[in-house]
Amino acid sequence: MKNSSKVLSLVGLATRAGKTVSGEFSTEKSVKTGKSFLVLVAEDASENTRKKFRDMCDFYEVPVYVFGDKEELGKYCGREFRASLAVQDENFAKAIMKELEKSQT
Repeated sequence: MKNSSKVLSLVGLATRAGKTVSGEFSTEKSVKTGKSFLVLVAEDASENTRKKFRDMCDFYEVPVYVFGDKEELGKYCGREFRASLAVQDENFAKAIMKELEKSQT
């Protein structure tokens, strides 16, 4: 994926701006309270975790992408390992999704 570094740097920017929450509990809360504009789930997250977020995001109509691994997501969130994170800013979410779409073509 050539654009993965761009996606991760956007995630890092959003995090420094205080516009992301990470970790399963915080991500879930963010989606359920309607604050999330985008959810990223690590490729190496468990099948249960991926399914849980896919189903929940479908229900709450939040875009969800499986992207990167726990180590990468954690690094750009300023944490150790993160299986999931939610972007709580519409503009950051749009920019990240645009890069994700590019990298999938």
